[in-house]
Amino acid sequence: MVLAASSMQEGLSAAADGWAAQGHARPVLSFASSAAVARQASEGAPADLVVSADAQWMDWLEARDLLRAGTRRNIAGNSLVLVTRADPAVRRLPYASIEEALADPAAAIAIAEPDTVPAGRYARAALQALGLWQDVQGRLVPTENVRVALALVERGEATFGIVYGSDAAASDKAWVLAPFDESLYPTIRYPLAVLETSQDPDSEAFADYLSSRDGQVILRRHGFTGPE
Repeated sequence: MVLAASSMQEGLSAAADGWAAQGHARPVLSFASSAAVARQASEGAPADLVVSADAQWMDWLEARDLLRAGTRRNIAGNSLVLVTRADPAVRRLPYASIEEALADPAAAIAIAEPDTVPAGRYARAALQALGLWQDVQGRLVPTENVRVALALVERGEATFGIVYGSDAAASDKAWVLAPFDESLYPTIRYPLAVLETSQDPDSEAFADYLSSRDGQVILRRHGFTGPE
């Protein structure tokens, strides 16, 4: 059983398929925000591995002695992008920059909840670095995780969304308007660790697989960057 950040859904599912194709039992995957994943693990959810979208929640688990020593490692990275709903009738979006797009006073902006969800924290950092955080406060639509933010854009319920590059790669209903410069937000890393309570002999082996060449090829195919 793997508890993982919601943004890893396609990539980790494909990796689980790859692992199963080698003759192993396919892991059971459960996705939620990194905050929810960490809390589930701390409350005794019957899980073997945990994958977070930032170091903060993994540090939180480690401080509670819930991780098996020596198993923590980064398995992927990501980027932050601004997306809008895909519209085949529109050939060219009328914005020259992220700043110009977000300056639209009628534009609602979906982001993951910035106080607890990593994607939201990265989005807030980028907006603060651009000097836009105060200006957009009244137009933000905070959501429980980054995939809900993406869904609001796909349904046209938010004009823009600030999501991971891997989320945009998984969607055929949202366009990337522009990537955020990586200097605007903390480096995005996905740490993984085996939980101390795991009894499954495959748990560490599957963690190693995700770090292997085969696992990394699958994750990069789904829009993730390297772990270092």
